[in-house]
This record gives sequence, structure tokens and C-alpha cells, in this order.
Amino acid sequence: MSELAKLLDFDHQTQALAQVSGRLGWDQETMMASGSSEQRAIEMSALEGVLHARRSDGRVEEWLSNINLVLEDEVTQAKLREIQRSYQRAVKVPKHLAQEIARVTSMAQGIWATARAENNFLAFAPILEEVLSLKREEGQALAVNEDIYDTMLDDYEPGATAAELSNMFEALRPGLVELRSAVLEKEPALKLQGTFDESIQMQISNMLAETFGYDFSRGRIDKAVHPFSSGSGQDVRITTRTNRYDPFNCFYSTIHEVGHGTYEQNIDQSYKLTSIGQGASMGVHESQSRIYENQLGRSRAFTCWLFNQMKRHFGDFGISDADEFYKTVNSVNRGFIRTEADEVQYNLHVLLRFDLERALVSGDLQVKDLESAWNERFYNDFGYKVESAADGCLQDVHWSVGLFGYFPTYSLGNVYAGCLHEKLRQGCSNLDTELRDGNLDTATEWLRTNLQCHGALKQPRQTIIDACGFEPSEAPLLKYLQLKFTEIYDL
Repeated sequence: MSELAKLLDFDHQTQALAQVSGRLGWDQETMMASGSSEQRAIEMSALEGVLHARRSDGRVEEWLSNINLVLEDEVTQAKLREIQRSYQRAVKVPKHLAQEIARVTSMAQGIWATARAENNFLAFAPILEEVLSLKREEGQALAVNEDIYDTMLDDYEPGATAAELSNMFEALRPGLVELRSAVLEKEPALKLQGTFDESIQMQISNMLAETFGYDFSRGRIDKAVHPFSSGSGQDVRITTRTNRYDPFNCFYSTIHEVGHGTYEQNIDQSYKLTSIGQGASMGVHESQSRIYENQLGRSRAFTCWLFNQMKRHFGDFGISDADEFYKTVNSVNRGFIRTEADEVQYNLHVLLRFDLERALVSGDLQVKDLESAWNERFYNDFGYKVESAADGCLQDVHWSVGLFGYFPTYSLGNVYAGCLHEKLRQGCSNLDTELRDGNLDTATEWLRTNLQCHGALKQPRQTIIDACGFEPSEAPLLKYLQLKFTEIYDL
């Protein structure tokens, strides 16, 4: 067996074990009994130890050094690039630290869920302090003449820096603030009336997943406190949540996670369980969930179809026609929850988290002061006060599981989605006609062919450039938002 064959076979097994670890995390969020958290933390730690040992195995470096990259094809070169990147990261992080991060974050996830339910930040603060300390230690091990936060960001968006993203976000902020102010001065949209059977919500959720191309023979939908997707290749699972007063929470959480899920399902199957057999980055991943959810799922054309489906399943719910329904789906209101925020205000929620977590990592903000800092920043950005920790700094799961550097990829994903939507519209002249019929085939096939099938074959930014034909910029997103909400609210 050649050195290349040995390396790829070894990595294939490592990737398979990583999927098993991901399945344990999915189970913890969806089905695991509440009393199992301590044992699950030990299991996750043990498996992380095995994975770390494989990723830092000295044979990987030896195999890589004996392979002539110039002689290999594009796909093999990409696989080796990602294997090398994983190896270089793994050898810098001590095994005991990797295991301790896995154990503590597994425990922290359960503590966060309880603290959120009880609206008690003080109950969560000690374990968050521990998670942050461990992640700083990891960042210091990985950083070489780099900002620790940039090192954390590189885990989710290779090649990006906080400075570059900050410039992009600051270019977004003024236009978003101005648009939000103008919209909130207008007559608000009508609200849905009545209650909505949660079992019927799940029926529609499954229908929406199929409509947007999710393959149930290789996946499933379950409920979770915080919707997410998990897995790749032939086992890609998504979650949603229901609220008897707000079916949009369920429907758009589902469409969002289907964007993530179909990306993974549509990656070239020959890449399955290889280092390029997953999304190129979290920003690219988020571009798929956001274009599914917003540019497609909240479009005037598609909401016309969704309006008729809701009338058929729920009867009268206080909205008389498709135009008013479109405005309701896209209503801009005061609110605290990022995942429920409208397109105009969503990125302002992300920028708040981006700035706060950078301050936490640098030590400029202490965990004990996080709640007050969050509340002050929220008031400055949105103009009203946070009344509870559950609506404030406890609303997201990310920090409990150590995902520092993850939040900015949400806004980057929105920027990418704006670019992709502009290009998609140029090539699909009948898109609105199809969307009115609940037909997503043209749109999802365009995304599959131009982006999703490639997985991590290319670097994240290049993935977007090749799909769009131009350098990513915040301009298409701002143009889309201004045109859409100017029309809806007659600005």
C-alpha cells in the first residue's frame, strides 16, 4: 500500500469516528435522559481522546512528507491540505486539554439549559468561566504570532481575521440601523391569531423539508431547545422546535436547518468520510441556511404558497390574503432573541455577540460582568432593556460548548447569501413563478451544482467567488434588504 493510500485510509477511519462523536452530541440534545449528562461527558471525553490521538499521530506527518503534492490531482491535494491543517492543529493541543474541553463543555451544555430555563445567569457563570479558561489555553497553544481570537475564528472560517470581519460588519451596521429605524416608524404587520397544533406544525415542517430538497432516507427531524443540524454524507440529522402561538418559529427553523442539512447531503458522495466531505466553512454553511430561510423561504412568491398551506391546515388565523401574510412573515418588531430576529435586525444581534466574545477572550470583559455588559450593549443597540437572562446572555448555547469565534460566521453567511442570491436571480428568470407553486427545484439545483457538491474542495472564500463570479461584499445583502423592506413598508 502506498503512503498516500495509507494516509487516506487512516483519515477515513478518523472521519468515521468523528461522525460517531457528533451523533453522541445530537443524542444529548434530542433524546438523552437528563440524568445521563455526567456519564455522557465521560464518554465524549474518552472519544475525544481517541480522536486527538489519531489526528496528532506521528505517522500522519511521516506519510505527508513522503507524498509529492505536485503529482496529485485537485481532489487529492485538497484532501491532503485539510489533513495537514488538522494535524498541525492537533499536535499543538495537548491530549489532556482536548479531553478536558470535551468533558467540561459536555457538562456545561446541561448546566446552560437548566440556567436558561431558570433564568439564572449566576448558576451558569462558574462553568462558563471554566470553559473560557480552557478555550484560552487552547488558543494560546495554537497561536503563533497571532491574536488568540483569530486562532479561534480560524476553526470555523479558515483564512478570515477579526479585523477583516469587523470592517465588513461596520460597513453593514449604518445601513441596517437606518433601515430598522425607518421600518419601525411604520404601521406594524398583523399578527397571527389563535393557537397552532404542534403536531400539525411538525407535519408541515416535514413537508417543508421535502419541498426544499431534504432527503429523509438519509436523515430525520427531531425537536431540540436550540435547533441545529448534525452529520454528513448518508446520515444528516436536523432539529426544530414548536411554539403553539408561533408556527413561524418551527417552519423557518426547519427551513434554516434544511439549508445546512441539504448542503451536507449534496456534497459529492465520493468525498464521503474524507477531509473534504463536509462544508467548506461555517460561513459558507450559514450562507446555505440563510438563503433557504430568507431569500427563498421569506420571498413574496414562496410565502404565497405557504399562506395557502397554512389556510388548508389551520383554517382562519387572522390574515386574509397572501400580501398581508408576506408582510407578517417579514414583520420587523422589537425582540430579544437572535434566532427569531427579522432580516433587518438579525445581524445587529450577531455583531453584539462578536464584540462581547472578543472582549471575553482578550480579558477586557470578565464573565461575572457579562450579563450587565450584554444588557448595556443591547440597550444601546436596540433602544430597550433586556428583562431576563434567558432573553439576554443565556439565550444561545454556543459559549457553553466552547464555540468562541463561531458567532461572526452567521453574519458572514448572510453576506455570502446576499452574493449568491444576486447571482441566482441573474440565471433563473422564472424563479418567482416556480416559488409560487412551492417548487424549489431550480433554486436548490443551482446551489447544489455551483456550491454544495464541492464540499471543502476549495477554500471558503474561493468557494463563494467561484459560485458568484465576483469577490464577496456586503453590498448585495444591503441592496436586497433595502429593496425588500422599502417595498413591504412603503418607505
